[in-house]
Amino acid sequence: MTDNAIQTILNYPPVSLVRRNHGLEHATLHILSQSGPKRPLAGHSDTRGFWVLGDVSTDEVQEAVAEAMRRMNAGEHGLAVHPNCGTNFVTSGILAGLAAFIALFGAGRSFRNRLERLPMAAVLATLALVASQPLGLLLQERVTTSGQLGSLRVVKITPSKRGRMRAHRIQTEG
Repeated sequence: MTDNAIQTILNYPPVSLVRRNHGLEHATLHILSQSGPKRPLAGHSDTRGFWVLGDVSTDEVQEAVAEAMRRMNAGEHGLAVHPNCGTNFVTSGILAGLAAFIALFGAGRSFRNRLERLPMAAVLATLALVASQPLGLLLQERVTTSGQLGSLRVVKITPSKRGRMRAHRIQTEG
């Protein structure tokens, strides 16, 4: 696939919206984490906005989203990349699984043969996990998020509860 084709896909309006919402979600989580570093938070993005899940007030979410937008629009595009993003976990899982598969390839059906390759599988999976760290961050930066918000704007922030979990839906457009 050519670089031009990849850019066409990444700039396709629904894909672009998800990437920008995902970037704003990450930036919001970064800012919320600064005020409560031990507080568990999560997020999820789609074409219509994103969710912030965790024990935070609506005022905190509103302030964090506004600060995230201000800082990103001022050039802090790196806020779009987050170390706990699912992109990192998926990248790690795929590479470690592939490494283990390669280590076991050709071992046959014998349990003993596969067991003898276990140390090699562990070493290759570990190397894959090490390699996946920077690769996951790079994939976020270039594919799954965007630090350039463009015309994205927040339309509405709605608090809710999902079971005992507090949640906020941040609706965007643009």
